Amino acid sequence: MLLELRVENLLLIDRAELRLGEGLNAVTGETGAGKTMLAHALDLLLGGKPRPGIVRPGAPEAYVEGVFAPPPGLLEDPALAELLERLPEDEPEIVLARRVSAEGRSRAYIQGRSSTAGDLAELGGRLVAFYGQHEHRRLVVSSAQLEALDAFCGADHVRAREEFGAAHAHVLALERRLEELRSRAGASERERDLLAYELAEIDTLAPEEAEKAELLTERGRLRALDGLRAAAGGGAEAIAPEGGDPGVSLLLADAERLADAVAGADPELDALAARLRELRIEAEDLGAELRRYEAGLDGDPERLQEVEERLALYDRLERKHGGSVAAVLDHAERCRAELALLEDTGAALESVQAELADARADADRRAAALGAARRKSAPKFAKAVLKELADLAMEGSSFEVRIEGRETRTRTGDERVEFMISPNAGVAPQPLRETASGGESSRVMLALMTVASGGGAGRTLVFDEVDAGIGGQTARVVGEKLRDLARGGQVLCITHLPQIASLADRHFAIEKQQSGELARAEVAQLDGDGVVEELCRMLGADTSDSGARRHAKELLAAA
Repeated sequence: MLLELRVENLLLIDRAELRLGEGLNAVTGETGAGKTMLAHALDLLLGGKPRPGIVRPGAPEAYVEGVFAPPPGLLEDPALAELLERLPEDEPEIVLARRVSAEGRSRAYIQGRSSTAGDLAELGGRLVAFYGQHEHRRLVVSSAQLEALDAFCGADHVRAREEFGAAHAHVLALERRLEELRSRAGASERERDLLAYELAEIDTLAPEEAEKAELLTERGRLRALDGLRAAAGGGAEAIAPEGGDPGVSLLLADAERLADAVAGADPELDALAARLRELRIEAEDLGAELRRYEAGLDGDPERLQEVEERLALYDRLERKHGGSVAAVLDHAERCRAELALLEDTGAALESVQAELADARADADRRAAALGAARRKSAPKFAKAVLKELADLAMEGSSFEVRIEGRETRTRTGDERVEFMISPNAGVAPQPLRETASGGESSRVMLALMTVASGGGAGRTLVFDEVDAGIGGQTARVVGEKLRDLARGGQVLCITHLPQIASLADRHFAIEKQQSGELARAEVAQLDGDGVVEELCRMLGADTSDSGARRHAKELLAAA
């Protein structure tokens, strides 16, 4: 359901905001007031191409935004999975937007994030069905015609179609899996040898993050061995020389003896003497540790070469397989999996082939049942549509449903549906897309949607020019059918006829005002006397005309 529509700087419309609701929403106004601009605003939200010169003169850009309450199941639609992955989760509403610059460049947004016109068309087409002389006339699209026929077949048929779609998707997945296995089965011996060689190379090294870190530390120590020995030996000699010369330790001991000789004479010196003793003991321990460290330094040059060679293996494998030990280990796991698949391909092929045969048989059975139901219902559907067309001032029309087989099965089945119509008696029916005018197109779709029991599948239904070329009682019938179609859903109708507007649950009027050099169109929601006055205008009378006001009130009372 379309909750809000905001339009800024779209030709005559400076700024407009429509808060829509359930039921029938009517948009009225004088010819040229800007009703078509609202239709084009919706078309932009559905990914339509911006028309030249639609940006209001003097404005840098036009902006259109629609806030939608998504229909049930929309977010689970597998066809939208990739798109929905890029959108924020747990959003109760869907916001589509479009900006068009004065130079003609446009940008699309979904939930405030940059998107493409194609994404708007993919998502918007599931939110709005537009019927009129605009880019998104779903009526002439084969898939929309098939939806209408399937809806007429009943809820069980629609459910069966969804189940077939899942079965067909399963077949496609198995076919892809089978092709992958066949590709593996045809892999050359060279590929097997390459995988085995790379895996053996990695397994020989048996790389570990901890070992590499230890090797790097050891290499650094071995490379600096002479300096380490000099540092340790120099420190030990300074503390306790091996030649008997006095060192730091001996000098500290002499100082300690002098302090001990006067112990107790002055508490302050006693405290300092204690610290001197601790320093002498620490110096002796440090000297011994330095001697032990120096003696423990392994100076084997072969060990340095071993470490260098092993680190070189690490570097080479990391360069080949991703730049880190973790990437090398991941590559080894992939090699094992690939080799296992190559070894087990024969058994896997037999298993997948058997599963695919069963899945195809199931899909064939379901597709045949769908086709039979469609062919059985098609004549009844055509008869019901003709009856509706007669009510909509299109008596004498001929209508038939042509069902043809597809060359390639799709997720909707094996059939393609084409609605054939002739609005005039004695003229052979032609495909609807080639024969129906804008008004006829809207009325035919109104008839189709009525027969299909609201086959809009939760979309907002927009009808433009549905009242073209009709009036009187026929206009009333059209309005009643629109209102019936809107029950439990939402219909937006752009109309010129008071018979239709009087039946609306919500009424919006567009008025053009000429103030200054640039005309301006304003949109307002009407109620009470505002609706009566607008109906008077639509009846061609002044709002002060008592007869017209009485007629307008009678139309509202009859609603």
